[in-house]
Amino acid sequence: MRTLPLLVSTLTLALLGPAFAQAPAAPYKAEVIHWWTSGGESAAVKTLADAYRATGGVWVDNAVALGEQARSVAINRIVGGNPPTAAQFNTSKQFLDLVEQGMLNPIDDVATREGWDKFLPETVLNVIRVKGHYYAAPVNIHMPAWIWYSKAAFKKAGITNEPKSMDELFAALDKLKAAGLVPLAHGGQSWQDNIVFTAVLINVGGRELYLKVLRDRDAKAIQSDAFKNVLTTYKRLQSYVDKGSPGRNWNDATAMLITGKAGVQFMGDWAKGEFSQAGQTAGKDFGCLPGFGANSPYVIQGDVFVFPKTKDPAAIKAQNAIAAVITAPSTQVAFNSKKGSIPIRTDVDASKMDVCAQQGLAIMKDKSRHLGNGEIYLSPDQNGALSDILTAYWNRNTPVEKVQKDIVNALKVR
Repeated sequence: MRTLPLLVSTLTLALLGPAFAQAPAAPYKAEVIHWWTSGGESAAVKTLADAYRATGGVWVDNAVALGEQARSVAINRIVGGNPPTAAQFNTSKQFLDLVEQGMLNPIDDVATREGWDKFLPETVLNVIRVKGHYYAAPVNIHMPAWIWYSKAAFKKAGITNEPKSMDELFAALDKLKAAGLVPLAHGGQSWQDNIVFTAVLINVGGRELYLKVLRDRDAKAIQSDAFKNVLTTYKRLQSYVDKGSPGRNWNDATAMLITGKAGVQFMGDWAKGEFSQAGQTAGKDFGCLPGFGANSPYVIQGDVFVFPKTKDPAAIKAQNAIAAVITAPSTQVAFNSKKGSIPIRTDVDASKMDVCAQQGLAIMKDKSRHLGNGEIYLSPDQNGALSDILTAYWNRNTPVEKVQKDIVNALKVR
């Protein structure tokens, strides 16, 4: 009865390459800081821990609620000389300061051996590779601006067709409101407000305006009528949220769709993990829209693990093992099936992933639809300032022209 676990472990090690083909003489410990605390997220991170343990390592899980808090804990420990083995960050400029200050170990050996430059999207490579060295291991590709809807709520409201434009979405929201349901499930937190804005910007403004505003920080584009239309559409959506929205966690908003109390939510594809945990099936119990139209832009976001500077051979071995494990094809499918995201690589068998994931994978084949997340183009300070402006506008009656001017000032090159 003891041979099966040994066989599984041996097969896992073989898949990870010669560097891990033999179990280490002694367990090598890895403390991992992350912010995956919801039901779906916890199920997903368990797949990473299990895969790491199969190599003979010891995974010490350190989950800290909320991304900003988890990153703060990780940075403070790195600066304070007591770093974890690995820490989660988003696929963005969030960890660039750590790279520039020499506080992270590169993982070039793993990246080169696995050929990351051959399968990773350019937007991801441009973040994790700094001056020719790889400083982060990507674990998934998220699209933050999906539009989710409850099939039960739509049926109760008499909505028979999936919205195909922003106008049709507003018509659906009106029907949901008339049926006594919460039209738009939303958590009134700054980062969630930013997600709604991103969804409106790509669907109302389009690819060109998105890049002019966030990448180029073009003052004329920000003060244009086209961007004014984006902001007024964003503000219009606020009238469809309920009084309990302020401060609500994102997964609690998703639960409103799961229970049929609300109709629509703008949220990243990690929301799918919550639907899955509740036993709901994509296409049957809930619907997913990556955008309106066959050529709608697809914003690429995601999560990575960075590896704090250390000279300890055991810690370095653990860091390389984590990088190899989380990017391995089998781990990629297992993790992303639970997380709601899609794999970072194309050489995996994703045939059993759900219909929403299949949509995302199909879109990823068309590079013309790829867009970097706003945090790729903006510094943390610029992104924070923009988020503050958008949240203030969401909650207050501020003239849209003032908001445009405030955004111009916030995004100036500093």
